[in-house]
Amino acid sequence: MEIETLLPLGKTDPGLRAPEVPLDLAAVGSDAQLLEQLGYDGIVFEETKDDPFVLVTLAAQATTRLKLGTAVAIAFPRSPTITALSAWTLQKLSRGRFTLGLGSQVKGHIERRYGMTWSAAGPWMREYIQAIRAIWESWQNGTPLNFAGQHYKLSLIVPLFNPGSIEHPRIPIHLAAVNPYMCRVAGEVADGLRPHPVCTPKYIREVMLPAVQDDVLHTYAVVGTYDEIADKLAARYGDIISSLEFSIPVANDDDRHRLSAIARRLQELPPPSALRQA
Repeated sequence: MEIETLLPLGKTDPGLRAPEVPLDLAAVGSDAQLLEQLGYDGIVFEETKDDPFVLVTLAAQATTRLKLGTAVAIAFPRSPTITALSAWTLQKLSRGRFTLGLGSQVKGHIERRYGMTWSAAGPWMREYIQAIRAIWESWQNGTPLNFAGQHYKLSLIVPLFNPGSIEHPRIPIHLAAVNPYMCRVAGEVADGLRPHPVCTPKYIREVMLPAVQDDVLHTYAVVGTYDEIADKLAARYGDIISSLEFSIPVANDDDRHRLSAIARRLQELPPPSALRQA
C-alpha cells in the first residue's frame, strides 16, 4: 500500500473543512522535501483555495522521487486541451512523477460557481478523458487529431501550439467517484479511482469496487496471470473449440519456458465432445 498526504501536514479530511493552519505557499517545497525524506510515496493537492497545478509545480521543483498529483482538479470548467497541456507540462517538469486526478463537481457548482451549463456527469467525464488521451496521442506520436463527441470536437493542432513528445508520455488519470455510474466510468477510461473522504469500507467493497470492475472486459477477454491463463482458457473454450491462437512476448529464457509450458498445457486438452462424435 502506498502512502500519500495533502498539505498542510495533518490535514486528513479533504473537502470537509478548512485546515486549522492555512496552507503556506512558501513552505510547499520544503514540506514536499520533508515527505520525501520521511519515505512517503506521494503528495497530492486539492482544488479548494489554491490552484492545484501551481502547487504541484512547487513540489515538483523541490523533489526527485515523490509522486505528485492533483486530488482533484475540477475537469469541466477547463477545456480538455487546457488540462492536457497542464498535465503534459507537469509530467515533463517532474520527469514522469505526475498523476492527473480529476473530479466532476456537482450541478450547483458547475452552474452557479463556474457559470456553465450542466450535463450528465458520467458520460461527460468519459468523453472528457477520451479527449485528453486523444490530444496526448497526437502530441506524442503525431497522430492526426480527429476527436468528435457530444461535448467536444477537436481537430486542430498547429506547430506553434504543439508541445511535442515527452520522455514519459503515459500520464495516469485518476477519477473522483462516489456513485456506481462514475465508478464504472473510472473502470472504463481511467487508471485509478479516488473515493470521497466520507466513504465507508463497506461502501467501497460492496458498491464501488463491483462497479469499477469492467464486466464487458471479462465477457470478451480471458484475463489472468501467466500461471493462471492456461487453465482459464481451458475452462472457457475447452469444450467448444479445437484450436486456439495464443502467445506471450518472449524476451529471455524464462519467457520461453513459460510459453512452452502454457502451450503444452493447452495441447493436452482433448478435442471437444461434439468433434469426437463427428
